[in-house]
Formats: sequence, structure tokens, C-alpha cells
Amino acid sequence: VSCELGITGIIIAVISGLALGVTAALRRGDFLDYAAMSLAVLGISIPNFIMATLLIQQFAVHLKWFPAATWTSPVHMVLPTVALAVGPMAIIARLTRSSMAEVLTQDYIRTAKAKGLSPVKIVIKHALKNALMPVVTVLGTLAASILTGSFVIEKIFAIPGMGKYFVESINQRDYPVIMGTTVFYSVILIVLLFLVDLAYGLLDPRIKLHKKG
Repeated sequence: VSCELGITGIIIAVISGLALGVTAALRRGDFLDYAAMSLAVLGISIPNFIMATLLIQQFAVHLKWFPAATWTSPVHMVLPTVALAVGPMAIIARLTRSSMAEVLTQDYIRTAKAKGLSPVKIVIKHALKNALMPVVTVLGTLAASILTGSFVIEKIFAIPGMGKYFVESINQRDYPVIMGTTVFYSVILIVLLFLVDLAYGLLDPRIKLHKKG
């Protein structure tokens, strides 16, 4: 359950964050730019447990669009996933916007425009790929924070995941469970940081593994 919640949150955060950041960079100084960055600042400023409470109050209690708790169907996944993904989404959006704005002023982008390439191809193939390096740098720690920081969301939404049992083990002073969960989360963090290092080589061919001898 924690894996489902974490992976879904990471996917939503990356897709929505990249979309907001690219839109803001392409429309610098426009209404969309200010709207996207205002949304990003709001997402960074509100902690996930407050965001979870607001989502429950608005969409579960008032509007009754989604259930307030448990984890039994895809509909139950919406509110906790959104609450978990808002913060990382805002960070990714701001990084993408600043990186894309810098890349779009480079000479090779002007050369691509002069060759008559379509704007979509220029943005996706040339600009976005080179703007992803700062995003990938923080993506490992963000993904780890989503996977390891979901215990608050799981407790609020009564989700039967590792985070819920981690909180319960602290309250019950169950030290073997506390230590086992901590080690497991540490392994997740190390693996994700290793995958980030591998992703550098895929995004930038200049980064290679040097062999000794």
C-alpha cells in the first residue's frame, strides 16, 4: 500500500510539476507564469498534513466527491495522493521554470528555431532534456521524502501502510519494528540516490563512468 501511494504520488508530482514549470517558462511574465508560480509557492508553503486536512474538509465533507479515509478502491487513492504530491510538485515546478528559462536563451535553441524546427520539438527534444539536470538532482531526495514521509498521510487517511505501522510502533515502543522500518527507508533513499546518478549519464552523454587502468 505504501508503495502504491508513493509511486502514484511521485508520478503526479513529476508530471504536474514539469507541466507547470514548462508552461511558466514558455510564458514568462504572462498571467500563466504568475499563476503557475503562485500555485507552486502555495504548494511549498502548506505542509502535507494541513493540505490533507483541507482536502478532506472540502472534497470529502462538504462536496462529498471522495471518501475521507481508508484504502479500498481507486477513488480512495485520490485525496491522499494529491496531499502527498503537492509539495514535491511545487518544488519541481519552480526548478523546471528557472532551468527552462535559462536554457531557452541559449544559442543552440536559437539555431534550432532558425532551422525551422517545430516549437514542440524544440521544447521537448532540445530544451526540456537539457533543463532536467537540476530536476533530476533533487528528484532522488524528493522521491525518498514521498516514500518515507507518507506516514503522516497514512495516519490521517487511515491507510494500512508501513507509515501507519511505523507511527503505531513508536506509540507502543515496539523497537524492533521502529529499527526495521528505519533501515528499510534508509535503503530506499540510498537506492534512489544511486538511480539519480545513473540518470545523469542518460541525460548528459558527457558524464561517463571512468574505468581505472
